[in-house]
Amino acid sequence: MTGESVAGGPEFAEVDIDVADRSDEEQFSSDNTFASRHGALARGYGGAEDPADSADVLAMPLVLHIPKADPPLRFELLEAAATATVMLCLDPRVGVGASWHESFTDWTSARIRKVARRARDAQWAASQDVPGVTVDIGGASARAFVPGRVGDLDPRIKRLQIGGTDVPAEDEPSPSEGPVLWVDASLSMTVGKAAAQVGHASMLLAGAMSVDQCRQWAAAGYRCSVRSADSRQWARAMDEVRRGEAVAVRDAGFTEVAPGSTTVIAVPR
Repeated sequence: MTGESVAGGPEFAEVDIDVADRSDEEQFSSDNTFASRHGALARGYGGAEDPADSADVLAMPLVLHIPKADPPLRFELLEAAATATVMLCLDPRVGVGASWHESFTDWTSARIRKVARRARDAQWAASQDVPGVTVDIGGASARAFVPGRVGDLDPRIKRLQIGGTDVPAEDEPSPSEGPVLWVDASLSMTVGKAAAQVGHASMLLAGAMSVDQCRQWAAAGYRCSVRSADSRQWARAMDEVRRGEAVAVRDAGFTEVAPGSTTVIAVPR
């Protein structure tokens, strides 16, 4: 292999602007281009040692909108989480000289962590005022937030529940056009854990693409399918990883799965 709320289509156009991006609050440098932001992902990340104080750990918060009365479809929720993550990572505000740049580059220099939380309706509404990117897919919504110190987490996010983020599995349709993120069904991850893993996968996939391929993906709104892989499909996906045709997420094993587990495989199409 060589915006804020997003529902699809034209609202994704901002990510493909190369020069003099503007928003109501911020004007961006001519050095802050889609190519430069993609280059930051393509160079890879991580490597810094974990801090001694757990409050200094850097993480990207994810919030999943899971109403009690009418929960979303699991695969749509995961698609929203994957899309929100990669969209934030290529947002002009993470680029050189922009408002999110320092926080984002500090995070990408460290061990990449994401923590997913659940929000009900009023909590979800309050979370929209915290800097980040929201994506709506079907009846599901997820928001990725600017990474930062765990100890500095905004109270509107910190109070949200990390556990209890599961929703029941359902019959999944065939993948639609665009990349497919295959989740290893045998691991039985909660939707919160899986959301973090597909977020990792969308970042890795964007970085593995050429800038032109990634630009095309951006123009399509980073559309992707998240599907559960049975043993047969998982074996096929692993073969694609070995051939260099797909990228795999291997988990550090802090929660739910054993260290080194391959959790998600992202296959471009």
